[in-house]
Amino acid sequence: MSDEISPAVPAANANFRGALFIIAGAFLLTVMASLAKYLGDSLPVPMMVFVRFLAGFLFLLPVLWKFGFKNLKTGRIKLHLLRGTIGWLGNLAMFFSVVHIVMADAITIQFSRPLFTVLLAGLFLGEVIGGRRAAAAVIGFLGILIITRPFGDGFSVWYFAAIGGAVTATLVVLLVKFLSRTEHTLVIIFYFTATSTILSAIPAFLFWQTPSLAEFGILVLMGGLGVLGQTLFTQGIGLGETSFVLPFDYLRIVFAFAIGLIWFAEVPSVWSFIGAAIIIVSSFYLLRTERGR
Repeated sequence: MSDEISPAVPAANANFRGALFIIAGAFLLTVMASLAKYLGDSLPVPMMVFVRFLAGFLFLLPVLWKFGFKNLKTGRIKLHLLRGTIGWLGNLAMFFSVVHIVMADAITIQFSRPLFTVLLAGLFLGEVIGGRRAAAAVIGFLGILIITRPFGDGFSVWYFAAIGGAVTATLVVLLVKFLSRTEHTLVIIFYFTATSTILSAIPAFLFWQTPSLAEFGILVLMGGLGVLGQTLFTQGIGLGETSFVLPFDYLRIVFAFAIGLIWFAEVPSVWSFIGAAIIIVSSFYLLRTERGR
């Protein structure tokens, strides 16, 4: 009897621990976004993005030292630079959206990535989408329209930043898939962090505003939370089955609703709740069909 159930026990434990890592990472990344929103009234977004990347890079250096800098050599430098550039633009768009619109809406739109994955795969990879997946994607995009209300009073141009962040995040996922076939994870992280830090320095100095000591401390904290949150997320994906642990990352939407309400007194509209529900359901469906394919 014990021989029959023993193989399932380690797998269940791995899924449980993986889910905990994902939840912890989701919470820390949401807190990082909240701190960006908090500083958005006093500091320019390009400067926040730069310090966030720089602090993250400094936090990463001890790990790279242990890994060995000689192991960072790559033959795919162009792809790394492209991934870093798109990742930097995505972070810039995400920060702008979090600062200027309801945080819950900004985070929810970020999780429409599976919808854009279907679209981009059909346009650029020649992938046959199929009727059901196409219908799920269309329904998901309707969820985005419900949240943004482009023809209503609640519309803001900064919703385009949130959508841009989702598109760039999708492109980053596709690029990382290509790179991970031959590159070590730390190599990918190093070139991304280095590229994004250098690129973000240019607009940061154009809009530079010297932060107070407290603001500087928060910026450094944002960098640490970003690196730690991504590390926990990656660890969670590695521990458990992706189809089991990945949906827990959607708790970021719940955290964003809660923190936005408690910290910033943001009360999402009923349209935000309806749109979020539609995006989550359609994204879950697309994730399940992608696993099956």
